[in-house]
Amino acid sequence: MDRVHQLQVLVAVAETGGFARAGARLRISPPAVTRAISALEARLGARLFNRTTRTVRPTEAGLRLLERARRLLADLETAEREAAGERAAPTGHLTLTASVTFGRWALAPAVRAFLGLHPGVTASLVLVDRVVNLVEEGVDVAVRIGQLPDSDLVARRLGEIRRVLVASPAYLRTRGAPASPARLREHAVIAFTGLQAGREWSFSEGGRRVGVAVVPRLVVNDALAALDAAEAGEGITVALSYLVAERIAAGRLVPVLGRFAPAPAPVQLVHPHARLVAPKVRAFVDFAAPRLAAAIAALPPIPERPAGPRRPARATRA
Repeated sequence: MDRVHQLQVLVAVAETGGFARAGARLRISPPAVTRAISALEARLGARLFNRTTRTVRPTEAGLRLLERARRLLADLETAEREAAGERAAPTGHLTLTASVTFGRWALAPAVRAFLGLHPGVTASLVLVDRVVNLVEEGVDVAVRIGQLPDSDLVARRLGEIRRVLVASPAYLRTRGAPASPARLREHAVIAFTGLQAGREWSFSEGGRRVGVAVVPRLVVNDALAALDAAEAGEGITVALSYLVAERIAAGRLVPVLGRFAPAPAPVQLVHPHARLVAPKVRAFVDFAAPRLAAAIAALPPIPERPAGPRRPARATRA
């Protein structure tokens, strides 16, 4: 069995913490991962991993070999890259992820344009409204909206996006606009689980975070369905600015509680940290980052409405 392959499997198992996850990263079956580690252990005469039903952790011998394996693989990649020359075109399979709406709006067009320029690259685009573990799920590049808790990710900042509360003009004529976040309790609320997973919505008041408990009349797991319901006059919902800018500009939705909006969320293009970044990843990040940043910067500004209440229309007798 190829010794380089065995070392690649060793590193993947150690970094993902499991044989199945290592197989997903390397795109080989779990039995193939087991065979590679077993062959490596047999040749060295040492156990490299302690395995339980829940965890896979390197032994002391495994940790020593892991450090050297990473250096050897990095040196091999450097040698191959130098031999191929810097002009070598990126090749291989690229796996990318983003939220469903951001992916449709901006990432998917960037991926299609990149593939058009690099015929040696194929791509999988995974659009899901959850935070994907890049290492465990074998993802090369992701778009993240919000602060990054992961210290092992390399990030390229693209811009900022705001959270905006919106309702239709018809709804506001009938029910009035809430004067403060606390008055949301008096209104019909439409919740999108991908943006506000709980029943507490966050606002900023006097420089401090304020949480307001809401009881949604409608809960959906699709942002566009929530916006369609709000546009139909069924209540107030919250969305990211890139989704509502066009509807607001057209007058179909109106922002509310603008001065209580939380700070804008950063948008970043991220990939796992590595000593050497694969050419396909580096090429995509360099290609896509300025295009995504330009799309965010081109969004029309969201106007702020006065926070004071708007009087509902008076009922008239027939």
